[in-house]
Amino acid sequence: MQEKVLLAVAEMETVKERTRREAENSKKFAIQSFAKNTAGAVPLLKTLLEGVDMTEKQLLEVFKKSGVEKYDPTNEQFDHNRHNAAFQVPDASKPPGTIAIVLKVNFFSPSLRSMN
Repeated sequence: MQEKVLLAVAEMETVKERTRREAENSKKFAIQSFAKNTAGAVPLLKTLLEGVDMTEKQLLEVFKKSGVEKYDPTNEQFDHNRHNAAFQVPDASKPPGTIAIVLKVNFFSPSLRSMN
């Protein structure tokens, strides 16, 4: 009986060690597979970005033909009646109150802008 117990313990240790090795190999394989897929995804992401850029250009052209233009207040003086501030950024190269970063670009109709 003692011999059977020792054999069972030895077999359990063998199974435990084999399981540990297989888990390590699985992790290595998963990391290698992820790295290969990531490298292969770069050209696809570049193509996607080019498509998004082209779509944006076409959309801006359609908006412009309809009398709607993109409004980017970067480097303008902040006006609480027209702008929303999320945070302040210290920038010694710009006068205080100058808009440094735009988080959300708005669109407007030039005819409506002259009414403000």
